[in-house]
Order: sequence, then C-alpha cells, then structure tokens
Amino acid sequence: MDQQQDPQGSGAARGRRQEKQGTVVRDKMAKTVVVEVARLVMDPLYGKYLRRRSRFMAHDEKNECKVGDRVRIEECRPLSRHKRWIVKEIVEKAAAD
Repeated sequence: MDQQQDPQGSGAARGRRQEKQGTVVRDKMAKTVVVEVARLVMDPLYGKYLRRRSRFMAHDEKNECKVGDRVRIEECRPLSRHKRWIVKEIVEKAAAD
C-alpha cells in the first residue's frame, strides 16, 4: 500500500511504531479517548520507585472504548492538534456497573 493512501499512517516502511498500554480515563469526545499510561521510574538518589503517568489523546474510530477499559495504543501521524495515537485494540473491558 502506498504511504500516501494509508489513512491511519501505519508507516510499515519507516520502521516500528511505538505501542503503549493504558486505561481510558475520558471518552466524552467524538471518536477520541484520553488514555492514561502509568510507568515506574527509579529515583536517582534514593532508589525508590515513583509512579509516573502520561495522558495521550487517541483516535477511536468506532467509538467503542469506555472509561476504565484497558487499551493498546499505537503511534501514528498527527490526526489533530493533540492526537498522535490510535486505539489498536481493547485488551480488557471495564467491569459493568
């Protein structure tokens, strides 16, 4: 497939795309979710592990992600001002209340 015609910009010819796994914390936007990715970072002085988090806006084409879902997101070309990730798959659905 030609790079110009690929709507999600998978970019197979350019190398490996970054993937992250996180939790959906917001789903109020149309075809967009906010995914929070947590990681542990060791403090350089004390050696204690600190919890750090990053929030990414990701494109959800089918609007199927809900708050609390665990999802895998993949890096892509810029889709809007803040959106540079797409939802690759829903790893685990949130518990229904």
